[in-house]
Amino acid sequence: MSLKIVVLAKQVPDTRNVGKDAMTAEGTVNRQALAAIFNPEDLNALEMALAIKDRKKDTEITIVTMGPDRAAEIVRDAMFRGADGGVVVSDRKLAGSDTLATSYAISQAVKKLGKVDIVFGGRQAIDGDTAQVGPQTAEKLGIPQITYAEELVDITDNDITIKRRLERGVETIKTNLPVLVTVHSSAPKARYYNAKRLMAYKNVEIKMFNAADIEAEDERLGLTGSPTKVKKIDSVVLTHKDNVTLEPTDANIDNLVKELINTHIIG
Repeated sequence: MSLKIVVLAKQVPDTRNVGKDAMTAEGTVNRQALAAIFNPEDLNALEMALAIKDRKKDTEITIVTMGPDRAAEIVRDAMFRGADGGVVVSDRKLAGSDTLATSYAISQAVKKLGKVDIVFGGRQAIDGDTAQVGPQTAEKLGIPQITYAEELVDITDNDITIKRRLERGVETIKTNLPVLVTVHSSAPKARYYNAKRLMAYKNVEIKMFNAADIEAEDERLGLTGSPTKVKKIDSVVLTHKDNVTLEPTDANIDNLVKELINTHIIG
């Protein structure tokens, strides 16, 4: 039996180069001011899906991403590495979505694709670091989930066995399909582009879904469907280069901690 896999991917702003224009007045990321990249852990998720395709040649891998039209770039990127195709969920109604609104739109898109055996995604995106979209999507799809996946142990037509990376060790879990799996950065890195696939798919047209296509309820999308509100953002710049040498006494350490807290360097 062939397996149908969806990989959730996100084109994210490169948060290694955040400047003063990185946020909008509404408290959302100004994506036009930052370079866009393939979210790193989503690449780990793609590689785990491709590892299944290596074992089961008739596996079909579809990328699902949400964002502006330019998000089609990461669908092509995934196809260069071995994915079969993908869709971009793009609509002005989606602007400003938090994790709840995002997971709703993504789950609607996955449902639109029909029967799916496995949904893979990165543990979290570097522009939000919440690790919420994957689990929330699983809940909306009504399927079990495995988080913090590090290694694909076994896969059959009916079940999957995954090793998870936890804070104090590892855990191996086996569950029936369908399932949603979020993948940790400690999982194998994504393979490089295939030259033949690069030439074949560099100009391929990527399918686009809008809100109507995925049969979404408008009130659950974008800022309207996002209960999370950013009240304030502070840009902290450390400018002082002074150093202080203290004798290792309890009193000195106590005073240092109090000063760091009072100056908001910590705490």
